[in-house]
Amino acid sequence: MSEAPPPEPPELPDQPEQPERPEGQRRRAPVVLALLTSVLVLTLAVSVPIVVQQVRAERDRRAAGPVNLDEVQVFEDLRNDHTEGDVDYPTTPPVGGPHDPVWLDCGVYDEPIRDENAVHDLEHGAVWITYEPGLDAGDVGTLAEALPDNGIMSPYDGLPAPVVVTVWGRQLALSGADDPRLALFLAGFSDGHTSPEPFASCAGGATESDGGTSTAV
Repeated sequence: MSEAPPPEPPELPDQPEQPERPEGQRRRAPVVLALLTSVLVLTLAVSVPIVVQQVRAERDRRAAGPVNLDEVQVFEDLRNDHTEGDVDYPTTPPVGGPHDPVWLDCGVYDEPIRDENAVHDLEHGAVWITYEPGLDAGDVGTLAEALPDNGIMSPYDGLPAPVVVTVWGRQLALSGADDPRLALFLAGFSDGHTSPEPFASCAGGATESDGGTSTAV
């Protein structure tokens, strides 16, 4: 008995042909790709400089070391008698010593002020912020905003640093108006506790000294 032939495999249905993309889609594809590329390039152009700036700022901060008041200079046993004559102070600017009977009113002075008057303010527990003449106007404004109510501020020739902040018997040289140690110094010393008269004030003093005019703060 002969074997029956094997059944033939069923025929598979024909695969439908993929429709071609319309001409408009083919034309838009390069445009969309170009737009996406432009957006990516623009994003990188904006973000990369910001990241680089942040990295540099962090690097500079670490290079500058910890922010503290270790460099505050301390001067003890300062005289506080009155004199109407000129005084040859050993520090620039002075941190205390003999001084004029008249103190200066609190505020921002646009011209150098007389040392002997300013030292009387220090005796009253005031803060004295001094800066190099020619300091950028924006930096001067930053210092003025930081000045406490019981404080005076003025340009000063011959400073050892761009900005120097002083109270009676304490002084700190700063790298500029943005030096973070300024806020630390003010937080630690603006209460006047180092002065002979910590509960006095610069309010009510003279408003002019050596041509400098005060602006109320």
